[in-house]
Amino acid sequence: MKKCQLPDIPDSENTPLVKRLVNIIEQLVEHIEYQQEQIDTLKDEVRVLKGQKKRPKFKPSKRDKDTPSESDNDADSASSSGKKPGRRKSTRPTDRNVRLKPNDIPPGSTFHGVRHFKVQELVIRSEHICYELERWKTPEGHIMTARPPVSGHFGHNLISYALYQHHHCQVTQPLLLEQLREWDVQISSGQLNHLMQANQEAFCQEKNSLLETALAHSDYITVDDSGARHKGKNGYVTHMGNKWFGWFCSTPSKSRLNFLTLLCAGEVQYRLSPEAFDYMQQHKLPLGALTPLECSAAVVFNSEQAWLKHLAKQGITHERHIRIATEGALIGHLLHKGDLDNLAIISDGAGQFAVFEHGLCWVHTERLIRNLIPVSEQHRQEVDEVISQIWTLYRKLKDYRLSPTQEKAGALSDEFDRIFTRKTHYITLNRKLEKIYAQKNKLLLVLEYPQVPLHTNGSETDIRDYVKKRKVSGGTRSDYGRQCRDTFASLKKTCRKLGISFWTYLQDRLTKNEIPPLAVIMREKMSAP
Repeated sequence: MKKCQLPDIPDSENTPLVKRLVNIIEQLVEHIEYQQEQIDTLKDEVRVLKGQKKRPKFKPSKRDKDTPSESDNDADSASSSGKKPGRRKSTRPTDRNVRLKPNDIPPGSTFHGVRHFKVQELVIRSEHICYELERWKTPEGHIMTARPPVSGHFGHNLISYALYQHHHCQVTQPLLLEQLREWDVQISSGQLNHLMQANQEAFCQEKNSLLETALAHSDYITVDDSGARHKGKNGYVTHMGNKWFGWFCSTPSKSRLNFLTLLCAGEVQYRLSPEAFDYMQQHKLPLGALTPLECSAAVVFNSEQAWLKHLAKQGITHERHIRIATEGALIGHLLHKGDLDNLAIISDGAGQFAVFEHGLCWVHTERLIRNLIPVSEQHRQEVDEVISQIWTLYRKLKDYRLSPTQEKAGALSDEFDRIFTRKTHYITLNRKLEKIYAQKNKLLLVLEYPQVPLHTNGSETDIRDYVKKRKVSGGTRSDYGRQCRDTFASLKKTCRKLGISFWTYLQDRLTKNEIPPLAVIMREKMSAP
C-alpha cells in the first residue's frame, strides 16, 4: 500500500481547522496501517489452515554499504600480523602420537628427524559395558552384592549428552533418538523420554534456589514474558534475570497475580498488613469488601485454599474484588519478607510488572515515538528531532551511572522535562510525549539507583533462546515435561552467565557433584565489590 504524504502547508494557510483535519488524516493512516497488519496476519492464518506456507518476510539489510565486512576485517588483521586467519596455537597436551613414514623411500636415504603435525579429532562411539558384580556370602548367611556406578542401564555420559543436545542445542527428541540409534545405542523413545525427565528433582531444586538467592542479594532484576504452549493450550513463560542468573517459569497466565506469586519463590503466603490495605485502597477495592478484611482477626494465611475460604467467609465473591484483595495480600507477604526492600524491577512497561520499585526500559519507550507514522515533512522532522534528543539523554544517563552526583541528577531531570513537555505541530506526537512524561519517575529510576540498567536487553536476549526452542519443539505435553523445560533453560542461562560450561555442569551433577551450587556462586559474585 502506497503511503500517504501530505504537501507542505504554508503558515498562512495552517489554520486551526487545517491542523485538525491533518490530525484526523494522520489518525486514519495509523488506523489503516493497523488494519493492514491484522489483515496480513489473518491471511497467514488462513494459509496455515489450508496447509500452505506463510508469506516470506524479507528484512532490509542494515549494514552500511561503506563498512567492510567482518571477513574483510579479519583478512586485513591477519595480513598485517603475518598469520593465517583461523589459526590458533593449541596449548593442550597430546593424547597420542602416531609415527608415519613417507611412501617409497629411495635407497640410501638418511633419517632427518620428525616434523610435528597436530590434528584435533572427535571420537564418537557407543560403548557397551558389562559390570561383573561380585557376590559374597557373609558368615551370618547374608548375600552382599557390589553396586554398579550408575543407577540405570544408561551411563552418565549418555544422559549428559541427551540433556545437552535437547536443552542446549535444541535438538528434538525424535532426531536425538535417530542419532543415538545410528551410533548403535539400543534405546526406545520411551526410554529416551524417561532419561530426559526422570530423577531431575535435584536440578529442579537448584533452579528454584536461583530466584530466592537473586531476590535476597540482587540490586535489580529485569523481567519479560512470552508465549509457551502446554497441553495444546496457549500459556506464558515469565523470565527474571540479571547479569548473574536467568530464571524461567511457565504458567497458564501472565497476570500481576501470577507475577506476585512467582516473586514469592515457592513460599506463598497471604498477609493482611497496612501495605496490603494501602494497595487494595489504591486499586479501588470497595469499602464493603475492604472493611471486613480490616476487621478480621486472622492476619496470615499459609495456603491459597485457606485464603479463598476466608474471603468467602467475609462475603467477598466478586472476581475483581478477589483479585485485588489477593494481590494486596501477596504484596503484604513480600514486603514482610524484606527481600524486595532495595530491589528494582525493570520491565518493558507491561502492566503486570508494575509493582514495588518499578523502572522502565528506554528502548521500548523510544519505540513509542519511532513507530509513529507522520504524513507531512514537518511532522517527520519533529519526530526525528525528538528521537535524537531521547538518545542524547540516554547517553548522558549511561555516563551518569559511572559517576553519579546530585548536580548531574538535577540537570538530567531538567533535560527530561524539556524533551517531554515540549509542544509540536504533530498532535499525535504531543500525546505520546505526555504519556511518556507521566512515567518520569520510572524512566529516571537510575538517578536514585545508579546500579540499575536502562533497558531490558538482558531479558530480551535470554528469552530469545526459549522462543527458539518453542519454535523447534512446540509445546509440552506433561506438567513434569514443562517443569524440566523451565529448569534446564534456567540452569543453562545461569551457567553461561557465571562462566561455567553447561556440559561440564551436567557431567558434574550426574557424577562427582564437585561444582558448588549455582546459588552459592551467584551470591559470592553479587556480594563482591
